[in-house]
Amino acid sequence: MAPSLLHLSAATSSASSMAYPIPHRPRSSSTFQSNLNPLPPPLPLLAVRCNLAEPLRFDNGKPSSSSIPVVVTRRSGGVGEQEDPSSFPTFLSLQNTIPPRKHHDTRLRIFSGTANPALSQEIACYMGLELGKIKIKRFADGEIYVQLQESVRGCDVFLVQPTCPPANENLMELLIMIDACRRASAKNITAVIPYFGYARADRKTQGRESIAAKLVANLITEAGANRVLACDLHSGQSMGYFDIPVDHVYGQPVILDYLASKTICSDDLVVVSPDVGGVARARAFAKKLSDAPLAIVDKRRHGHNVAEVMNLIGDVKGKVAVMVDDMIDTAGTIAKGAALLHQEGAREVYACSTHAVFSPPAIERLSSGLFQEVIITNTIPVSEKNYFPQLTVLSVANLLGETIWRVHDDCSVSSIFQ
Repeated sequence: MAPSLLHLSAATSSASSMAYPIPHRPRSSSTFQSNLNPLPPPLPLLAVRCNLAEPLRFDNGKPSSSSIPVVVTRRSGGVGEQEDPSSFPTFLSLQNTIPPRKHHDTRLRIFSGTANPALSQEIACYMGLELGKIKIKRFADGEIYVQLQESVRGCDVFLVQPTCPPANENLMELLIMIDACRRASAKNITAVIPYFGYARADRKTQGRESIAAKLVANLITEAGANRVLACDLHSGQSMGYFDIPVDHVYGQPVILDYLASKTICSDDLVVVSPDVGGVARARAFAKKLSDAPLAIVDKRRHGHNVAEVMNLIGDVKGKVAVMVDDMIDTAGTIAKGAALLHQEGAREVYACSTHAVFSPPAIERLSSGLFQEVIITNTIPVSEKNYFPQLTVLSVANLLGETIWRVHDDCSVSSIFQ
């Protein structure tokens, strides 16, 4: 660090009294003595050069030599391949990105929980940083222990932890990580939640039900988080449950970029919403996919994780149907919708979803031959035993990494999706 000039702005009276002590004024019976020598003039402001004996050193948080690393997209079971820069999504084009990063920005820290360490590592690689050192273990009785292995005092900390299955374990781990950072005097704590569990419990559909999404939002806020960065929330109103700022990013650009690389005629495309509640999401997706027509599957749900398809609104005969949803849990809704689309004459059916929860028997339903391809992202880790030939996994690491940079640099996040 270059020497810096430090100006001392002490009050004139204070400086004078320290340099020249005021002589004692003996008090007479009536008045003060007036034959004392006058005080010397006040001292001028001093300019002192301060040299650091040794510059501050941090092992974590040193960006790489390149200002914007190469984006790596994982496809077809997580196999990485380097993309041609000309094929990058528009939201990552060089003219839209923020200025080059500071090469010694040591105030940014990224820590990973145990829910999805692979995604956290990809985010850190995209940003040219190293993951922060953290110790997470579980005691014999199931309690979670978290200790940061490096200083975060005054730092901008980002904690990457989706609350995917097991939801309660991962949620509690996130809360303890936030508390550890708060007690370590972190300046700002951002909870990066690629998949927000309990998001479906966002309203009361029957009497005497809980609204767990609001409860989880309160827990994250009270734990000490200053901001939340979430990806494809189940419903937009979930952002209002937080009393802290929420940056909501969408996985659509990643999926749209992949679909654009496939040789599908735009006139043959039709975007399908698997239920009435996802119409807005499907409409926005269709608008960006060459303004494709829209179809809606009408279903009636008789219980949790049980769906029954009733009717189809729209024409899919001879077309390539692209079903869009925010998550695939047991795959009951999307599988029955695909069967209906085939009955109505659809030539091919693609399933696109951001969050792959994949609760049993999702794999059996998705690999039964109803789908030409099942396209998901890695917001939730997919174990190798759940891979099947039609599955394609895309990475959102570049999207989340760019968002983290913009939050850290106080830049616009919404401009990514424009």
